[in-house]
Amino acid sequence: MVRAYTRRDYIRKIPNSRIVQYDMGNLREEFPVAVSLVVKKPTHLRHNSLEAARIASNRLMQRKAGRLGYHLKLRTYPHHIVRENPMATGAGADRVQSGMRNAFGKPISVEAILKAGQRVITIEIQPKNFEDAKLALKRASMKFPVPCRIVVDRGQELLK
Repeated sequence: MVRAYTRRDYIRKIPNSRIVQYDMGNLREEFPVAVSLVVKKPTHLRHNSLEAARIASNRLMQRKAGRLGYHLKLRTYPHHIVRENPMATGAGADRVQSGMRNAFGKPISVEAILKAGQRVITIEIQPKNFEDAKLALKRASMKFPVPCRIVVDRGQELLK
């Protein structure tokens, strides 16, 4: 795994994360069942894929359980800053560039570095909305470039 490039005091022009919210739904109520999306392999998830997964799962949960029928929490924060050494193409590109000389790169994005088995999204719900939460997490996993699995964190005895 690559060491995190996160020291923002030394980096100019840090790209902003596009993640709008980390907690959605009903933040006050205690829900008996909690279901999480867990990554199977170590990976890097960019802020735009995290935001796309958040939107997909939140929209489905709002439609199925109502605005106050769930609590969705995004559990990772994109700290790592991604750099890119842009290469010119076309006529005369060889005279413009210096190849891999001074190839440190410019910051273009931020991403979260995840270990295998780390939780990305958790949804707390009532037992009657369990299947909806599973579907919402499945849709969220489609936005990630890594295999994921759905784990029941709390309330397994209520689902039988």
